[in-house]
Amino acid sequence: MPCGPYLQKDFQRPLKRFLQIGDNRPCIFWQCYMWVKICGITDEETVQSVCSFYPDAIGLNFHSPSRRSVSKNRARRIADLVPCGISRVGVFVNHAASEIEDLVHHCRLDQIQLHGDESPEDVAEVWQRLPAIPLIRAWRIGGESLADLHQHLIQCRRHAVPLVACLIDSYVPGEYGGTGHPVSWDLVSQGYRHDIWPPLILAGGLNTGNVREAIRTTRPWGVDVASGVESAAGIKDLELVRNFIAHARQSSSD
Repeated sequence: MPCGPYLQKDFQRPLKRFLQIGDNRPCIFWQCYMWVKICGITDEETVQSVCSFYPDAIGLNFHSPSRRSVSKNRARRIADLVPCGISRVGVFVNHAASEIEDLVHHCRLDQIQLHGDESPEDVAEVWQRLPAIPLIRAWRIGGESLADLHQHLIQCRRHAVPLVACLIDSYVPGEYGGTGHPVSWDLVSQGYRHDIWPPLILAGGLNTGNVREAIRTTRPWGVDVASGVESAAGIKDLELVRNFIAHARQSSSD
């Protein structure tokens, strides 16, 4: 049995179909074979430009030490500009479940990404407070084994936490994502249990030059990028964003 009642998502959508829904966000749907998230959006102008390239998700980082962190009110302003069909993912690092709940409601977040040292009990508390919000568990790897991840997922399963995906990032002491350091693709390729673990989102050091090879090697369900599409820390380069999304999606036909 899989290590949890994991939820799959259908990404087969009509190409560039626009319509309006009740919350007045324009809906964007497209044919997508590789889920793509552009993380670390920090301002309103950037999010509108990034969304014009139709990623599947944008990430709002609430980890205050990060150079890409956003305040509660700015995150709400950014989130309000995101069309439906593009998920607004809140990235949290060791936040209290009550604080996550408050930010999810205030910023109207669509998904939660836990990117810190949260225990299975912490993960379960977040899910119990927000059972309708899809939950992504991020896991930083730096060794030669995924055994710790396996045990963590088993414990999440025992708490009946329905993770929608597991995001694999590189381990850098004192850092929680956005480092530009790649993970070992060979370790992920050989050790990730696609058959019983949640769908894999690959992160860590991805950029326009390596994303296609990374996808071919690790066979992820999705990819996540922050520093790999920036001209400077926290500053998105829109041409890199455009090319990253295109290369990631083209990889499905390689």
